[in-house]
Amino acid sequence: MQVPAPLDAMVQAIRRDADVISARQMGRALAEDLGFSRPDQALVATAISELARNIVVYADHGEIELTALQQGDRQGIRIIARDHGPGIADLERALCDGFSTGNSLGLGLPGTRRIMDEFDIRSPPGEGVTIVAVKWQLR
Repeated sequence: MQVPAPLDAMVQAIRRDADVISARQMGRALAEDLGFSRPDQALVATAISELARNIVVYADHGEIELTALQQGDRQGIRIIARDHGPGIADLERALCDGFSTGNSLGLGLPGTRRIMDEFDIRSPPGEGVTIVAVKWQLR
């Protein structure tokens, strides 16, 4: 198995709504620079927005890291969302449509998992949440 080679990473601290917007714009610009289609640029921006918003709402602060990936002749974007909040008590339920511990529709995490090509979530009790999601450019 060939491991994707990461290119330069960009990190946006997430503490407030303005940071969510900055991370989203940074992701859309990276997707555009890599030649992603407009619909895929929107999917990347949406995933970043959902993940960053969860940091603001549930963890108070964290970060979004964006990395361009190269694997053979294909390019992708890796999004890592990290926080040091309370974590997610029931990951299985959190990934089901309609489940929310806040005042939301409960579509953020399951929707993000659907629109990305790769999705991994880790949340050791009391140690926050780390989500790694990858979108590959379609050719």
